[in-house]
Amino acid sequence: MGIAENFDSTAYSREIMPEDLVVTESARAKIGELIEQADDDLTAVRVYVAGGGCSGMTYGMTFAESDTDRDSVLEQDNGFKLVVDPIALNYLRGAEIDFTDDGVNASFVFNNVFKAVGGSGGCAGCGATRA
Repeated sequence: MGIAENFDSTAYSREIMPEDLVVTESARAKIGELIEQADDDLTAVRVYVAGGGCSGMTYGMTFAESDTDRDSVLEQDNGFKLVVDPIALNYLRGAEIDFTDDGVNASFVFNNVFKAVGGSGGCAGCGATRA
């Protein structure tokens, strides 16, 4: 038997748990608002992780038309729906997504994103030193 044949799909939960990723109430409210204002074919916000290198991974969000069978999902009745693929979720474990608005600047903030990888994001692998 191969690995795929031994995979127990009932053990895989599509629900994002608090120990995986925390989304604050302000972020949930703003994401729900953005989805409501978006085109009808956009049903969720997808969190992604890209790149790497000396400054660490890049974390971001984009609208999504759908989710896949492998995505983890966090949703509420107010229109809030967040989807994350399994690879991105591994990098996000223990992180928090918040939304801040100080009247001048409004943005989503990813806090504690390096918890899953156990570092600060600086590698100095290129030979450069950090002050």
